[in-house]
Amino acid sequence: MKITLKYISLLVIGGGAFLASCTKSADSPGYEYMPDMYRSQAIEPYVDYGMVKDDERSEAAQKRKNTISARKPAFGSIPHHINEQEAALFMPYSYPNTFEGYEASKNNPIPDFFLKDVEGNVKEGKRLYNIMCQHCHGKKGQGDGGVVEVGGFNTPSPYNGAYKNRTLGQIFHVITFGKGAMGSHASQLNKEERWKVAMYVRTLQHNGDFKLKELIKPKVEDSVTSEQVSM
Repeated sequence: MKITLKYISLLVIGGGAFLASCTKSADSPGYEYMPDMYRSQAIEPYVDYGMVKDDERSEAAQKRKNTISARKPAFGSIPHHINEQEAALFMPYSYPNTFEGYEASKNNPIPDFFLKDVEGNVKEGKRLYNIMCQHCHGKKGQGDGGVVEVGGFNTPSPYNGAYKNRTLGQIFHVITFGKGAMGSHASQLNKEERWKVAMYVRTLQHNGDFKLKELIKPKVEDSVTSEQVSM
């Protein structure tokens, strides 16, 4: 009798433990012993660390529940780059978003390292232009992009017309801050990409010929053998 009761007790306890481990959720193993030991509480990108399993944790964790752990860099942060000149490119832009700032940007020189591969940079600028700009400005910069054709907004002036005299610095400034109906593209294009787009726009101002001479500072002018790079 004692033996039978012993086995019955074990059966009941075992059955109870078995049933307790059952759950409707396919993602949960049921009751867990010391879940913190195998469910990391480390803050990881895009992880809701205010919960462990289906249980809300501390009040502080509940407040953090909707906080994005992959946060934006602090204002003014620049990406690390082994080349000091290229790292300097990503320092904050110093020209203000004013008419005076636009006028002053006329003499803003393009960084020297873009001259190492002018043709390659212009081609990359063309690729970026076709993604970010041609739907309004048109493939040849004539202001006849698809958005304009369907009545999106007023026709932009052609690059080889009213905008022909905009310098690289001014083109960069407009891409950075926007102008008129055009909004800022600083969040879509980093500073390196903006300079490359500006270089390609410069070719559209001159019907496909890139005026290399205007890029050259006196200290490096003697090393250049061509005034134009035909695109």
